[in-house]
Amino acid sequence: MAAIASTRRKAALLLAPSVTVLILWTFVPLAATIYFSTLRYNLMNPLRRGFAGFNNYTYLLTDPAFWSAIQNTLILVASVLAITVVLGTLIAILLDQPFPGRGIVRVLVIAPFFVMPTVSALVWKNLLLHPVSGVLTWVARSVGLEPIDWLSQAPLATIIIIVAWQWLPFAILILLTALQSLDHEQREAARIDGAGPIAMFFFIVLPHLMHAIGVVIMVQTIFLLAIFAEILVTTNGGPGTASTNLTYLVYRNGLQQFNVGGASAGGVVAVILANIVAFFLVRALARTLKKGG
Repeated sequence: MAAIASTRRKAALLLAPSVTVLILWTFVPLAATIYFSTLRYNLMNPLRRGFAGFNNYTYLLTDPAFWSAIQNTLILVASVLAITVVLGTLIAILLDQPFPGRGIVRVLVIAPFFVMPTVSALVWKNLLLHPVSGVLTWVARSVGLEPIDWLSQAPLATIIIIVAWQWLPFAILILLTALQSLDHEQREAARIDGAGPIAMFFFIVLPHLMHAIGVVIMVQTIFLLAIFAEILVTTNGGPGTASTNLTYLVYRNGLQQFNVGGASAGGVVAVILANIVAFFLVRALARTLKKGG
């Protein structure tokens, strides 16, 4: 027992520096954000700073832009998840089949995930979706259709397309890796028993992929709640608040309106919402893994 206690003390001493740095790295900014959220503090007039209590939170929760941002955030996250999970599953199944040049196709499919969000947003904005010289504009005119100004007529849908294009390779990579671990003898037994492609997918492939799908949903949701660069580069949250999510609303309050107190209150609310979502996602994933195990 004494040896075990001594080992635990040594392990605690070895872990103490990294744990201390992690705590300082996490809780000091959070504590500062909570502190500033209770202040009436605007950078345009920094000398007139006073205690505001919960006024910043009251103003935030009664601001129509806040609820619009919450709605846009939920639509963005749900839409991107639906696109990436469905298309990722289908493309992973296709890439699992043998065909000439499969290795090259796999590399090309995964490549968009390594493009910086700012760069990909600029490419979509100026090369593909530009209302005058974009590729989609040229295609529409070639078939006699009126071009669409995507960034002004469908701003949120444009953001969803860009973000889904970025995160689809991640879903494909995870799902393809899980698909390759499926026992081939199980597939052959199902074929011998007369199972067709549809039955094979719903009763063998899809149940096998449920754990990987849960991982994709959990990881992507955490990152999708903080989408920012794509909105800043393409729509600036507009027109109005049509494409403003919660992250961009915090940025607008803090760095465009210089309202440090209001932006800090929005940051605290965003942290709370993200932790609530992460809590339920982790519980759901743990329940899924327990059932599968």
